[in-house]
Amino acid sequence: MVLGLLPMMLAASPPILVHGHRGARAVRPENTLPAFSYALDLGVDVLELDMAVTKDDVVVVSHDPVINERICSGPGPARPIRSLTYAELQQWDCGARKNPAYPRQEPAPGTPMPTLDQVFALAKDRRVGPGGDRPVEFNIETKITEKEPDLAPDPKRFVELVLEVVRRHELEDRVILQSFDFRTLAEMRTLEPRVRLSALLTNPLASWTAVAQETGARIISPERRLVTKGRVRRAHAAGLQVVPWTANEPGHWKRLADAGVDAIITDDPAGLIEFLKARGRR
Repeated sequence: MVLGLLPMMLAASPPILVHGHRGARAVRPENTLPAFSYALDLGVDVLELDMAVTKDDVVVVSHDPVINERICSGPGPARPIRSLTYAELQQWDCGARKNPAYPRQEPAPGTPMPTLDQVFALAKDRRVGPGGDRPVEFNIETKITEKEPDLAPDPKRFVELVLEVVRRHELEDRVILQSFDFRTLAEMRTLEPRVRLSALLTNPLASWTAVAQETGARIISPERRLVTKGRVRRAHAAGLQVVPWTANEPGHWKRLADAGVDAIITDDPAGLIEFLKARGRR
């Protein structure tokens, strides 16, 4: 009786989408075209990435506003991306150094920091889901903070530059803009309402519904340890989606799936996809 009910119970569970964090940081150099290509080949639903802006206003893909020498090598000392032109930035190799925090990561020497344009061009025609029934989406983060204004354009200019690239590729309906800095969410809400907004959270005391009302975000993206069944239930009742970051272990995936989240951001999309398939959630 129980065995007979199990397939029905699994089939009734909604699917959980997979966001490849910085592509697939567990196995490829983060935020690089090789990482995004690998994640696409796995069939991730969403590519998650971070954005900085060069001196000549090119939107590039980097988690760190200052070149991270742990993962990039190049001429001279590390400098803020905002202080370099795009041509100068191309002298840095961000694929040759293996990140010691990820023992399975395979280096990709000769890999420059990509532009947002290049990532969109690589991925926009890829299809995901059963039978390739829908296009891949993009969850893109503005790396900006009021505390260090020299490391990025002002919020409006940052969003204008990002939106220019989004519109060039006609991806307004397939992009999520996420940020810890809610100023960029407000700017995007004004400039292009079709782009979905996601509020990144680390504050355990923050009310998710209050944040949604403040920012206009319909996606709440909390650090994974903040997720509880009750919080997810209340978010869903308010019409919000919950997309936690960054979960890399089966125990974390199980807890989040049991809590009812809509998607999971992970460095290990291959592992998460296998986990979800085994549980009828993909």
